Amino acid sequence: MKYNFDEIIERRNTGCVKWDEKPDHNVIPLWVADMDFAVAPAIHEAIKRRAQHPVFGYTHVGEDYYVAVISWFQRRHQWRIKREWMLYTIGVVPAMSVAIKALTMPGEKVLILSPDYNCFFSSIKNNGCEVVESVLTPLTPHSTLHTPHFEVDWDDFEALCADEKTTVFLLCNPHNPTGRVWTREELQRMADICHQHHVRIVSDEIHCELVMPGHTYVPMGTIDSEAIILNSPSKSFNIAGLMMANIICQDAETRRRLDRAININEVCDVNPFAPEAVKAAYNDSEDWIDALNRYLWDNYLALKEFCNQNLPQWKVMPLEGTYLVWVDVSTCCNNVAVYCNQILQQTGVWLNPGTMYGPHSGEGYLRINIACPRNLLLEAINRISKYEK
Repeated sequence: MKYNFDEIIERRNTGCVKWDEKPDHNVIPLWVADMDFAVAPAIHEAIKRRAQHPVFGYTHVGEDYYVAVISWFQRRHQWRIKREWMLYTIGVVPAMSVAIKALTMPGEKVLILSPDYNCFFSSIKNNGCEVVESVLTPLTPHSTLHTPHFEVDWDDFEALCADEKTTVFLLCNPHNPTGRVWTREELQRMADICHQHHVRIVSDEIHCELVMPGHTYVPMGTIDSEAIILNSPSKSFNIAGLMMANIICQDAETRRRLDRAININEVCDVNPFAPEAVKAAYNDSEDWIDALNRYLWDNYLALKEFCNQNLPQWKVMPLEGTYLVWVDVSTCCNNVAVYCNQILQQTGVWLNPGTMYGPHSGEGYLRINIACPRNLLLEAINRISKYEK
């Protein structure tokens, strides 16, 4: 089946955070991780079928939900999840807070790879823990024709794990905002170091279906049986507003503590549409996600080509996964937050400054959401090019 990702869908005045946060009709929002594409037809139909029933009370999650999740990860990612390993909640960010609450004591340290998803910082701090950052290193390739990609500073990573106050490593796999898809070898090395120093791994894998050509997502759960995995189809299938995610944990005692934290935080009840959407995504929408990834890759190539020709001072980082492109703009500004605000005020293009993802590690970078029709993306970047000239 063909899907029309070029279609412009009017989202203004629909209560949409991405488009209605700033009501100015001149604004092109390329900021929050939300796609401007229609959901897969099977998901849309499943929601319409459920909406035909006139009662929307408390929702029981049936066994067919678990079968859909388990079947997806087994056939697509060769990960055999057992039913008893699974807990559900209303989102990956609440799941993250649940895991930190279950695994830490206030005052302990939680390690991240910085720059990192901004909610990592708030979830850690809100649970009374300290954020410790192992800053990713831009590794310059031998060829000058390619931009650097980001690598773990393994010595720094191990030194931070060795701190007895570090009890959890919070991983983003694939990584937001740098676009890295960690290799099996990298994940194994992370797991080995964490095991050596008795650090538990919590892995946010919400972007796991968004992987570009030449790269393969490896679930941390296939590497480390003690890891707690957080996942959801919300980003990849554009159903974040329906609010549902899974926590996958093999250890029964840790799972008991996670379940208790879910109930303490009162994030245990999902809405009646969410399980239907998840089942339709995993059972009937695999061709849609494959087509989406091809479109996103072409969007990335179009963005990179445009910047090479018209914005050479912007260094577009390699995109291995997610639809969030990390761009080095350090030659354009001394303060990226000010720079992004100037772009918004002068061109109407709304981007995220890199300092959202690390006050120090993100300086000199910005993040672009390319999950929109290509003409809209090119219009936005053309506006910026004219502003820069």
